[in-house]
Amino acid sequence: MSRISEFRQRLTGQETLAGTFLKTPHYNLVEVFAQSGFDFLCLDAEHAPFDRAAIDQCLAVACALDFPVLIRVGDHSPREILWALDCGAVGVVVPHVDSVQVAQDVAKYARFGLGGRGYAGSSRWGEFATKSMPELLEKSQRETVVIAQIEEPYAVPLAAEIAAIDGIDAVFSGPADLSVGMGYDHQNSPELHAALKSIGDAAKAHGKGYASFVPNAQVGRDWAEKYGVTMFYVGSEHGFMRSAANAIADALKTD
Repeated sequence: MSRISEFRQRLTGQETLAGTFLKTPHYNLVEVFAQSGFDFLCLDAEHAPFDRAAIDQCLAVACALDFPVLIRVGDHSPREILWALDCGAVGVVVPHVDSVQVAQDVAKYARFGLGGRGYAGSSRWGEFATKSMPELLEKSQRETVVIAQIEEPYAVPLAAEIAAIDGIDAVFSGPADLSVGMGYDHQNSPELHAALKSIGDAAKAHGKGYASFVPNAQVGRDWAEKYGVTMFYVGSEHGFMRSAANAIADALKTD
């Protein structure tokens, strides 16, 4: 199996997966990360300047290199989800899934069928009309990944219901958003820790992946043990470049 075709199975099997957010809209960076030990990359179309052309270019490279790339879409509208997937993304990360109804809608929008993606076999994801309708209908169910971000404190008690939905493959706790929503200016409150644990328990109970953003591998290992996180979005290329540059500069300038 290819890296892309087996990605959903690895995620829902609660395998440890490491990746990062890409903030810079350029396909060369996708090519570099595809050579790394990361399991996936997520283009941040919510908080970074990705337009459709940039996403299309990045996904052309990702598909050619058989590298799983997700897109964090700007919102949960059918249009955002449709064109992200048509461009060739292995799946979508959907922000602000704050109700069971939104989660049900998102799961439907991401797959072929009435009220969902309809049907289109001529996209990059459809391998430019080289596959039959039965093949693509089956691929839509087997490979497409849908990750629901739980970022509002009032949505945390709904985590189990959201994770139980057929078509939601993982839940994603947003620690920064949750903290701000709880009235804090840091990410170390008892309320946040309880929320992270609650969301993780919901994911595990329903056999879904559990994703979160972590600043580094040490925090990731800690959260895997404490909360059951299995999918790690570790920083971004901005942080990697700055950290490496600072380390080199410090090493050269230290007497």
